[in-house]
Amino acid sequence: MQSTDIPLHDIKPLIEIQEYSFYYFVSLVIAATIIVSVIIYLLYKYIKNKNSFNIRAEHLKLLKTVDLSQTKKAAYEITLYGASFELDSEQHKELYSSLVEELETYKYKKDVDSFSEETKHSIENYVGTLNV
Repeated sequence: MQSTDIPLHDIKPLIEIQEYSFYYFVSLVIAATIIVSVIIYLLYKYIKNKNSFNIRAEHLKLLKTVDLSQTKKAAYEITLYGASFELDSEQHKELYSSLVEELETYKYKKDVDSFSEETKHSIENYVGTLNV
């Protein structure tokens, strides 16, 4: 009969295996957090810029819709809304100052005549050069 006391030579002792999966997980979570944060920030900036109120665009729209039949009111509105574009360039500054001088005759009086053709042309020229 055979002996049951056979020495086992093919079983090795336990060895320690380096495990990096926790570090991979942590780096993945950090990278995902950074990417999500950047996406949220860009969405916030996009929505903020989309919904922001642009005073210059609003004034340009109002200048284009001024009723020139009401001379006195139109003169005040053109002076008020046109001031938003005065500092854009030297050309705008010169056009605005000459237009304000022309409009002075239509302000500060109780009754005023309608705009002359030259003044209407100056107003159309000034509004035509504006952009936002």
